[in-house]
Order: sequence, then structure tokens, then C-alpha cells
Amino acid sequence: MDDVMIDATDLASRPVVLFDFDGTIADTTRAVLTTAHGALTRCGYSDEAEGDLNSLIGPPLVDGFMALCGVDRDEAMRITEAYREIFNADVKPGDYPPLPGVPELLRGLIARGTRIAVATSRLEETANRMISSLDLPPFSAIVGRLDPGRDTKADCIAEALRQLDVSPADAVMVGDRKHDTLGAHACGVACIGVYTGTARPGEHEAVHADVICHGMAEVARVLGVAL
Repeated sequence: MDDVMIDATDLASRPVVLFDFDGTIADTTRAVLTTAHGALTRCGYSDEAEGDLNSLIGPPLVDGFMALCGVDRDEAMRITEAYREIFNADVKPGDYPPLPGVPELLRGLIARGTRIAVATSRLEETANRMISSLDLPPFSAIVGRLDPGRDTKADCIAEALRQLDVSPADAVMVGDRKHDTLGAHACGVACIGVYTGTARPGEHEAVHADVICHGMAEVARVLGVAL
């Protein structure tokens, strides 16, 4: 399903809101970029060969490194393994704070009875660990990639819907990259694309996000929550 035709005014009444994690709930940019640089250096890549490390925020890491470095899956997995070693050893909760307005938005949704969940391309184990270290209200589900077994953003969104026992029409996705909209639309779910600093200009428009926001204050207004 390539596009989802929705009335934006009905998003506030949907009983479930799914959130991406990196760049949507938490500001992981510095942690991701620093770790990626370290992993590439460890694997023998020069600074000049690194390219735009921001492209790693959004897709699964293996896919991101394949595209960034122009390498095959085996080499991308080698870089990814180095990345994970560095990330697990060096990155602390203070390195990925919640984005401004996110805690208030999540609490506002819960207070009115909306269920919230996370659907992320991060490994599920890592996502659970990172989220548990932040001062955020509880999520009804946290769904990430399983290696192997759950590979794509669409897989994660579909599993979140299954765990919450809701139809696509009862949910809306909030994400900061094109992968969120593409994954949501593949599942028949409407998506709010939010510019938080990670997406390139025009990225959400290019993939036809159902609503486009600039910051969490705008997302809150669309969802009918007062910050």
C-alpha cells in the first residue's frame, strides 16, 4: 500500500499512537554520529570516505552502512558489529535525552486514554534498555528489530499493531525520517512526519507523509494535546 488517504482532523481521535525512537522520542544524533565515526575508523575507513553519517539515522544499521559506504552486506555487518561494541561500551543515557516536548506529549496522550507504543528500527533489546533509562511514561509496547526474524520498519509497525490488537485505522505513526512513513503506509497506517533536525528538507513531502510538522509542539496540536 503506497499511500494512505486520511482526514488529518481524525488523527487526534485514534486510540493508538506509535512513535519512532531515534530522532523522534530521543535526540540520539550525537551518539549515533560519534559511534559511527568510531566504528568506521576501527574498520579502516578514512574520514574522507565516511560521507554523510546523518543517513544512518533512520534505517537499520546494516542497510545504512551498505548505502553509506557502498559495500556488501557482509562488510556492512562487520562495521555494524564494531558500532554495537562501541555504542554499548561508551554511550550513556545523558547522550540521548528526550527531545523537547516529548515527555509532555506522551503524558498528555496517556492522561486522555490514548495508548502509546514504540516501533523502531533499533534492535528491540537495545531499544528497551535505552527507553528504560529515560524518565518517560510507560509504553504499551516497545517493538524493534529482531536479528533474525523482524527486519524492516513495516515489520516492526505490523508487530506493534498485533501486540496492541488494533487495526491500522485505529493507529497513527509519528516519525522523523522517510522510513517511518514508508513503513507505516506499507501497513496501512497514517504517518505524521516531523522535522526534528535529522530529515533532509523535503524528505517527508517526497514520501507523502499524511501530516508534516516542525517540532513536537506541532505534533501535539495535530494529536489534540496541549503542551
